[in-house]
Amino acid sequence: MNFEGFDLNLLAAFNALMTERNVTKAAAMAGVSQPAMSAALARLRRVFDDPLFIRSAEGLLPTAKAQGIAPPVAEALARIRSVMQPAETFDPAAQALSFTLGLTEYPLHIMLPALSKAFAAQAPHGTLHIRAFTDRDETVALLDSGKIDVALSVTPSKTQSRILSVPLLSDEFVTLTGKNGDAAPGEMTLQRFVAMKHILASPEGNRYGLVDEMLRARGLSRQVALTLPGMFAIPALLPGTDYVSTLLRRAATGAACRDALLSYPPPLAMPPIEFHLLWHQRTQEPAAHRWLRTMIAAACREIE
Repeated sequence: MNFEGFDLNLLAAFNALMTERNVTKAAAMAGVSQPAMSAALARLRRVFDDPLFIRSAEGLLPTAKAQGIAPPVAEALARIRSVMQPAETFDPAAQALSFTLGLTEYPLHIMLPALSKAFAAQAPHGTLHIRAFTDRDETVALLDSGKIDVALSVTPSKTQSRILSVPLLSDEFVTLTGKNGDAAPGEMTLQRFVAMKHILASPEGNRYGLVDEMLRARGLSRQVALTLPGMFAIPALLPGTDYVSTLLRRAATGAACRDALLSYPPPLAMPPIEFHLLWHQRTQEPAAHRWLRTMIAAACREIE
């Protein structure tokens, strides 16, 4: 390809199209008219000899070629911006900042206390809005629409190049019973585990979970006697009963009734669960958003 005379605005147009997946929204992001953005897309297709974006009911879908060039284009534009624009001064204490965080149940309980204290100290005029959600595949739509600025959740089942992420929290499963229940004495063997009555946390409202999938692979099943939309209420339900539940360790260690619980390694090899911080590519550069992500990462590092 001959780069002499190449219009760098085409790369900005490509980046906007990759981010918004819609010609009208991309035009607004780039500060041009819709016809100008359509013309830029036509020129990009000629330059790269590829359709780049294909229309669908879900918007513009990037081709394999577009997905391949998106990361280096975004990086190149960021470098050009850093050269062309003076360093942005940012003082969180002097601004009335407002952010909306999308949190699933686990980070809401585990991370938010530390974050809210640090945010109040460093941004006294700021406001944090929390939007709870249960389906990890909501994350992309919430970030795309701007309804949330960042999310802390298990990663979506389908990754998108415009959604950036970094792992921040990890936890392992434990199997819990109450100390005084009939289930308490003895080793937690797989045979005993399967024979017991289980409490299942299912935010999506399903009546099965990871444990059931792993048991099914062994030709086994369990009796789910109680389902709940979240795991943090479960520890209080175990003392004095013959229930058993398998949930993330910090949900038990932070429970008020933790001294009335017995904890066992699950009799199945349960993988750890990892929670990622996710944000949209369009908020990658602004100083306020970089500061927020740094704050969240610091709050996660405080968690034991």
